[in-house]
Amino acid sequence: MSATAPSAPADRTTERGAGPAATTGRPGSGDRPLKPGPGADSGSGGARAPLRRRRGRLIGAGTALLLVLGAVLLGGGSWPGGLTVDVSGPLERAGDWIVDNRDGHPLFLYFLGHVSNAVVVAVRAVYLLLLGLGWAGVTAAAGLVAWRLAGVRLALVCVAACAACGLLGMWVPTLQTLALMVVAVLASVVLGALLGLAAGLSGRMDRVLRPLLDTMQVLPAFAYLLPVVLVFGIGVPAAVLATVVYAAPPMARLTALGLRGADAGVMEASASLGATGRQRLLTARLPLARKELLLGVNQSIMMALGMAVIASVIGAGGLGDRVYQALASVDVGAALAAGVPIVLLAAVLDRVTAAAGARLGSAPDRPAGPGRAVAPASAALVAAIAAAGHLTGRLDWPRAWTVDTAGPVNRAVDWMTAHLYSEVPAVGGTADWASHFTTGVLNPLRSGLQWLPWWSVLLAVGALALLIGTWRTAATAVLAMAAIGALGVWAPALDTLSQVLAAVAVTLPLGFALGAAAARSARLDGVLRPVLDVFQTMPQFVYLIPVVALFGVGRAPAVAAAVVYALPAVVRITAQGLRAVDQGAVESARSLGATARQQLFQVQLPLARPALLLAVNQGVVLVLAVVVIGGLVGGGALGYDAVFGLARGDLATGLVAGAAMVCLGLVLDRVTQPTERRTRTGKGA
Repeated sequence: MSATAPSAPADRTTERGAGPAATTGRPGSGDRPLKPGPGADSGSGGARAPLRRRRGRLIGAGTALLLVLGAVLLGGGSWPGGLTVDVSGPLERAGDWIVDNRDGHPLFLYFLGHVSNAVVVAVRAVYLLLLGLGWAGVTAAAGLVAWRLAGVRLALVCVAACAACGLLGMWVPTLQTLALMVVAVLASVVLGALLGLAAGLSGRMDRVLRPLLDTMQVLPAFAYLLPVVLVFGIGVPAAVLATVVYAAPPMARLTALGLRGADAGVMEASASLGATGRQRLLTARLPLARKELLLGVNQSIMMALGMAVIASVIGAGGLGDRVYQALASVDVGAALAAGVPIVLLAAVLDRVTAAAGARLGSAPDRPAGPGRAVAPASAALVAAIAAAGHLTGRLDWPRAWTVDTAGPVNRAVDWMTAHLYSEVPAVGGTADWASHFTTGVLNPLRSGLQWLPWWSVLLAVGALALLIGTWRTAATAVLAMAAIGALGVWAPALDTLSQVLAAVAVTLPLGFALGAAAARSARLDGVLRPVLDVFQTMPQFVYLIPVVALFGVGRAPAVAAAVVYALPAVVRITAQGLRAVDQGAVESARSLGATARQQLFQVQLPLARPALLLAVNQGVVLVLAVVVIGGLVGGGALGYDAVFGLARGDLATGLVAGAAMVCLGLVLDRVTQPTERRTRTGKGA
């Protein structure tokens, strides 16, 4: 994503200024518009408003003229076959060459083969270490680490989470996921820190890496799987490397941000004392960037967990594989039994790393937890517990201590199917809702998009990107959309786009309303905050489980999962943007008699425009990420093509779908993300 964490991902959002304060004149009665006073258009925001309106009118007039010319000269119809490039043949030949030469070509023998072997050995070593510690040793080690980094309360939560994983019968899959994550996180943190170091110390490298990192952070997770499968095949090496590439960008961006944001006075003082560049880096820049570095580690961990779960599609194993197999057979009980440990793992990792980062960042000279003297004692205690497990032969979680939750959950789902899916008096049922949404919203929207002439879609994409960006962003968006047509997946891409638009149409109004309410009510904010925290730490895969239980399979459940996944980010960004509005402007409007509604719609929302645009961008990108994964539960379109290609070994179909996902992600990001054009030039055109 374009923001620091995605997007994404598990995204932490930072408060942003909302622009200059506006001065309002005397309001009329009721909810009539507030009339701006003499200073209302002063400052950069007010001065740019007329230019923005003029620019919008020019773009609208040009678009209308081009529509008329296109209708006369090009007519209608879908993407013409003459402009389609058949890449399936070259991709199949490339895949065959890789398979044929994987065991004999020097590139594989002396480089890629060693990388693959090193990944397998590292993951295997960590997994055997965890198995050797036994369930008691791992639980004790996790609790002691959490106690050392984050305090007693989170240590108890960590122990309870470990116990829950064992009780659900998911101890071994949890260890498999942890082993893969340990290796992937270490590699992604090192890679991201090196890239961030280069970008933070070199302006030229920053300009080179920034568009690359921007692009990587808006891509759906599925797009990362296909290239590594082509090179490394199905298995753990491909899963680990895809996770590393996916989780490295947040660490790189935050490292560069921290290094560039180092206090100039401290750096000048260090240079005046004769410190070399290396000394300034080690003794000044890196310590000053401690908070950003720790946040980068936190974000990399959360994104690595999300990808490690999704990578089960290409042989990662662990908890994600249990969820994937259960969803494939629509076994909601088994999926939930594996999904709960994923949620617990995400919550514990997020809380522990965030708490440790907060303590170390706020007081770098003070230990984060108990004194350093307890570290050897803690290690000795874990070793003693592990030795006791070996002596008693109780390394695995005892089967007598497991609880079968799949049976009761499946019976509950069967009851829901019989009583809540359809024909519920007055309200219908969940299956009826999904059916009505599909036939009343998704089908017409898909048909409408596929009916539009191909050139009109390109024109609309270019106009939207130009409206909030520059000619460069508009050209990028149009070329990306044209590439989708050239790849021969125009119809599936528009099907995916229709699901994204439907989900966004639900997410944004709901997110804006909840965000505005949370910004104006401390009580509601206190209620929503822990809920949003939990939702923002859950991997994308987990959201598919409850929607399948409620709505079955199909496009509507995929849209529902996308709405729930993207909603927390929209709510938080909106609330933070409204809270960051200059209170002077709000007090001025209140003193002039403005109602609460006038204050919101005519003062706070206009001044929070940058935050709202960021919320739109993040909502669209996050929705796309889950709509694509919805191919696992009947979402169809590009997601299905990617899953089909991975499952059947049809790399041509899978890679084409993955490339189309990349292009669609670029299009949606460019048409919803304002560029820095206005900030750099202060002009509206």
